Amino acid sequence: MDHTINAAFRIKFDPAWVLSKRGDSVLPVERVIAAVEKELGAKITSKSLTECQGTLVVPPDLDLVEDRLEDIVRELYSLSDDKNFSVIVEEVKADGPAPADERETASSIEGSASPQKKEEPAQPPKPGKTSAIERIRSLIGASAFKELAEETVKIAPVVRKYGTFETVTGRCCLISVNDGCGLSTYLELYADLLEELELFRIESKVRIAEVRLPPKKGDGVGEALKNVKEALAVNSKSRVVCVDISEWMTGADDIDFRKFLTLCAGSAGHHVVFFRVPFVERTVLEDLRQDLNDMVFVRSLSLVPFDPEEIDLFADKILAENGFTMDDEAREIFRERIAEEKNDGRFYGIKTVKKVVREMLYRMQLSEAETGIGGSCITKDQITGLSQNESTMGLSGMEMLDQLVGMDSIKDQVLQIVAQIVAHSTNESLEAPCIHMRFVGDPGTGKTTVARIVGKILREKGILRNGSFLEHSGRDLCGRFVGETAPRTAAMCRDAYGSVLFIDEAYSLYRDDSFSNADYGREALDTLIAEMENHRSDLVVIMAGYPQEMEDLMKANPGLASRMPYKVEFPDYTRDQLSEIFLSMARKSFTLEAGFEEAVRSYFDSLSSELMDRKDFSNARYVRNLFERTWAKAALRCQMLDVPCTTLTAEDFSLSSGEKDFQLVNDKKKSRTIGFI
Repeated sequence: MDHTINAAFRIKFDPAWVLSKRGDSVLPVERVIAAVEKELGAKITSKSLTECQGTLVVPPDLDLVEDRLEDIVRELYSLSDDKNFSVIVEEVKADGPAPADERETASSIEGSASPQKKEEPAQPPKPGKTSAIERIRSLIGASAFKELAEETVKIAPVVRKYGTFETVTGRCCLISVNDGCGLSTYLELYADLLEELELFRIESKVRIAEVRLPPKKGDGVGEALKNVKEALAVNSKSRVVCVDISEWMTGADDIDFRKFLTLCAGSAGHHVVFFRVPFVERTVLEDLRQDLNDMVFVRSLSLVPFDPEEIDLFADKILAENGFTMDDEAREIFRERIAEEKNDGRFYGIKTVKKVVREMLYRMQLSEAETGIGGSCITKDQITGLSQNESTMGLSGMEMLDQLVGMDSIKDQVLQIVAQIVAHSTNESLEAPCIHMRFVGDPGTGKTTVARIVGKILREKGILRNGSFLEHSGRDLCGRFVGETAPRTAAMCRDAYGSVLFIDEAYSLYRDDSFSNADYGREALDTLIAEMENHRSDLVVIMAGYPQEMEDLMKANPGLASRMPYKVEFPDYTRDQLSEIFLSMARKSFTLEAGFEEAVRSYFDSLSSELMDRKDFSNARYVRNLFERTWAKAALRCQMLDVPCTTLTAEDFSLSSGEKDFQLVNDKKKSRTIGFI
């Protein structure tokens, strides 16, 4: 009696695991084939990089045969489980076995999908978790990254068919993206996608490594280089590695950078490698890609910074995840706060949005705890204090203008400008006017305050659709690297569409050839002029600075001067006006005790002409600093007495004005005689 049968078998390996063994002298499939041929007399019918199929004459207990095949693989590679491979054994009937692909079940290869279902991920996500591609498709913005993901999904079945995994994992990506625009999220999602598609398996517990390639010289170069080398090492567990190469954008031909690329070429495939640079012009990015492509296979991605509408969507999404929404007035405050965050030059994209939304939620919940009034829709009253400019948001632009002290001539100029702009806008036969302006004057003369009011008035008049206010210095427009300045300037302008872009110290964009960033400044001006022209009816650019420096800037750039027809000159304040500004600040929040006003007026009357004529005298800014110091003295006094801080005394003012910052600047220089008396 014959106690054997003919059986067909298939051994399939995880592609990423096979990739991790590419340094071996014999690939896993070949090594296993040799073992099963020698021990079991198998005949191989087909093979690829990740699987082999064949026939055996074996005892009828197929489970024992399957166990033995699994043991052979485990013994060859000291594997404690079968997560990196699977085995199928089936009796060959008279009419022949079914094709191996049809026999494959979910129990034989955990998490795998049939190759026939090419449109589905090969490894479905865990229950209750959406697939990586679905999460990528739901991203806000990031169109270039979505294109990469869709392309990867499309090619995955073909790559698995031929076992050519390094065509995907061995290709590096050059990603052009600014800080805070989602890089870490994109890296995580791409790692998930590759694993779900069975194109790559991450072995390291730290799935993503983000490191920076430092310049040749500087602090921490040695440690940074060590981190880069460790991240790219082929003897470390596989993961996604992103190297910031911003410092080397113009040094791709340097011998040290070529050594780094050699390291990347050796690790690509074992790791999935990304190169990161800031958002730069496409031509600059393409030149860099070609330089990199000499040594590594590179695909470039250019991710545009988030615009105001996308930032709104992020905020809504975060709120929705917590079960909340916000009304229109609360949204206006949120936008003001985001503008304030951008004004200091330290805006971190999604991270900043999350921070602001969390603060909104905290203030809303604190308000409900104190008042008992709540709900799922956040209102303006619940987030009091979120923005610095809330106190004026309830006033019209004209009311804000009327409150200004010592600015009668400025008010007249602003009203004339607004009237002319409105007249142009209501006459369709006239060409849309340039509504950009120049504000010239010394520090602290109210240029920023009036610029904000102008934006509000133009919104109320229907000229601007938003009327928000974004403030930057001239230096903020310049990038740090070649190709970064134009996109940076354009992004700032895009943020200000429908609003006011206020550029302080604008003359810093123009210097003679000895200025180290002269080229960047000229590039910023060229981009700015183009934006001013292309969006002349939907953007107000107001440049501000010292009179002479602003005049030099206009003479050097005729194209700029012709696009800024409105010029407003801000005179220095008189002593009486400085006194009134100080007292108006004090009266808004405090009761003034007897003698306080007299002390204030006496102090400002005593300011020397020498001080007030100095170029660096900050006018109203000097007044605000003194007021805040006086407020601090009052707060300390009231804290010591354990009483509410509602009043200002003459002593509070005397203590603050007598401090070094406000006393020494007011002292007249005394002449000294050198020699004997």
